[in-house]
Amino acid sequence: MSVQEALLRASNKPAGKRPYFLDHEVERVLAITMAAVQELAVARERIDTLERLLERKGLVARDEIEAFEPTPDQAAERGLWMQEYLARVLRIVQQEAEAVEATAQGDLYSEEVAIEIAEGKA
Repeated sequence: MSVQEALLRASNKPAGKRPYFLDHEVERVLAITMAAVQELAVARERIDTLERLLERKGLVARDEIEAFEPTPDQAAERGLWMQEYLARVLRIVQQEAEAVEATAQGDLYSEEVAIEIAEGKA
Protein backbone atom coordinates (compact mmCIF):
# COMPACT_ATOMS: atom_id res chain seq x y z
CA MET A 1 0.00 0.00 0.00
CA SER A 2 1.31 3.44 -0.89
CA VAL A 3 1.56 6.34 1.54
CA GLN A 4 -1.12 8.19 -0.45
CA GLU A 5 -3.53 5.24 -0.22
CA ALA A 6 -2.88 4.95 3.52
CA LEU A 7 -3.61 8.64 4.03
CA LEU A 8 -6.84 8.38 2.06
CA ARG A 9 -7.98 5.35 4.06
CA ALA A 10 -7.06 6.97 7.36
CA SER A 11 -9.21 10.00 6.63
CA ASN A 12 -12.48 8.11 6.15
CA LYS A 13 -15.11 9.77 8.28
CA PRO A 14 -18.85 10.05 8.72
CA ALA A 15 -20.69 12.99 7.17
CA GLY A 16 -21.61 15.98 9.30
CA LYS A 17 -20.03 18.00 12.03
CA ARG A 18 -17.99 16.23 14.68
CA PRO A 19 -19.57 16.56 18.14
CA TYR A 20 -17.37 17.98 20.90
CA PHE A 21 -17.99 17.27 24.57
CA LEU A 22 -14.93 18.98 26.01
CA ASP A 23 -12.90 21.98 24.96
CA HIS A 24 -12.06 21.60 21.27
CA GLU A 25 -8.29 21.58 21.83
CA VAL A 26 -8.55 19.11 24.72
CA GLU A 27 -10.63 16.75 22.59
CA ARG A 28 -8.08 16.92 19.79
CA VAL A 29 -5.21 15.96 22.08
CA LEU A 30 -7.34 13.29 23.74
CA ALA A 31 -8.31 11.75 20.38
CA ILE A 32 -4.69 11.62 19.24
CA THR A 33 -3.54 10.20 22.56
CA MET A 34 -6.23 7.52 22.69
CA ALA A 35 -5.50 6.42 19.11
CA ALA A 36 -1.84 5.98 20.05
CA VAL A 37 -2.70 4.23 23.32
CA GLN A 38 -4.99 1.77 21.53
CA GLU A 39 -2.36 0.91 18.93
CA LEU A 40 0.35 0.52 21.55
CA ALA A 41 -1.73 -1.73 23.81
CA VAL A 42 -2.53 -4.13 20.98
CA ALA A 43 1.05 -4.14 19.72
CA ARG A 44 2.57 -4.81 23.16
CA GLU A 45 0.22 -7.71 23.78
CA ARG A 46 1.05 -9.30 20.44
CA ILE A 47 4.79 -8.75 20.87
CA ASP A 48 4.69 -10.33 24.31
CA THR A 49 2.81 -13.33 22.93
CA LEU A 50 5.30 -13.81 20.09
CA GLU A 51 8.35 -13.46 22.33
CA ARG A 52 6.98 -15.99 24.83
CA LEU A 53 6.08 -18.50 22.10
CA LEU A 54 9.46 -18.18 20.41
CA GLU A 55 11.32 -18.52 23.68
CA ARG A 56 9.18 -21.47 24.84
CA LYS A 57 9.94 -23.33 21.60
CA GLY A 58 13.62 -22.55 21.92
CA LEU A 59 13.67 -20.72 18.58
CA VAL A 60 14.78 -17.25 19.68
CA ALA A 61 15.95 -15.83 22.98
CA ARG A 62 14.78 -12.38 24.03
CA ASP A 63 18.39 -11.15 23.91
CA GLU A 64 18.46 -11.97 20.18
CA ILE A 65 15.33 -9.90 19.67
CA GLU A 66 16.91 -6.93 21.43
CA ALA A 67 20.03 -7.21 19.23
CA PHE A 68 18.11 -7.51 15.91
CA GLU A 69 19.05 -5.05 13.13
CA PRO A 70 16.71 -4.88 10.10
CA THR A 71 17.93 -5.07 6.50
CA PRO A 72 17.40 -1.98 4.31
CA ASP A 73 14.25 -3.55 2.81
CA GLN A 74 12.90 -4.36 6.25
CA ALA A 75 13.69 -0.82 7.42
CA ALA A 76 11.82 0.60 4.40
CA GLU A 77 8.81 -1.60 5.16
CA ARG A 78 8.87 -0.41 8.77
CA GLY A 79 9.10 3.19 7.57
CA LEU A 80 5.98 2.79 5.43
CA TRP A 81 4.14 1.23 8.35
CA MET A 82 5.16 4.16 10.55
CA GLN A 83 3.77 6.68 8.04
CA GLU A 84 0.46 4.78 7.88
CA TYR A 85 0.34 4.59 11.67
CA LEU A 86 0.95 8.31 12.10
CA ALA A 87 -1.76 9.03 9.54
CA ARG A 88 -4.22 7.04 11.68
CA VAL A 89 -3.09 8.66 14.93
CA LEU A 90 -3.24 12.19 13.50
CA ARG A 91 -6.49 11.56 11.61
CA ILE A 92 -8.40 14.23 13.57
CA VAL A 93 -5.90 16.93 12.61
CA GLN A 94 -6.23 16.01 8.93
CA GLN A 95 -10.04 15.99 9.14
CA GLU A 96 -10.08 19.40 10.79
CA ALA A 97 -7.82 20.81 8.08
CA GLU A 98 -10.15 19.36 5.44
CA ALA A 99 -13.16 20.93 7.19
CA VAL A 100 -11.48 24.35 7.22
CA GLU A 101 -10.66 24.00 3.54
CA ALA A 102 -14.22 22.87 2.71
CA THR A 103 -15.68 25.85 4.59
CA ALA A 104 -13.34 28.21 2.76
CA GLN A 105 -14.58 26.76 -0.54
CA GLY A 106 -18.21 27.28 0.51
CA ASP A 107 -19.05 23.62 1.12
CA LEU A 108 -21.91 23.02 3.55
CA TYR A 109 -22.23 20.34 6.20
CA SER A 110 -25.16 17.96 5.70
CA GLU A 111 -26.91 19.52 8.71
CA GLU A 112 -26.70 22.96 7.10
CA VAL A 113 -28.18 21.63 3.86
CA ALA A 114 -31.06 20.05 5.80
CA ILE A 115 -31.78 23.37 7.56
CA GLU A 116 -31.77 25.25 4.25
CA ILE A 117 -34.15 22.72 2.71
CA ALA A 118 -36.46 22.90 5.73
CA GLU A 119 -36.47 26.68 5.57
CA GLY A 120 -37.17 26.61 1.83
CA LYS A 121 -33.92 28.35 0.91
CA ALA A 122 -32.59 25.64 -1.36
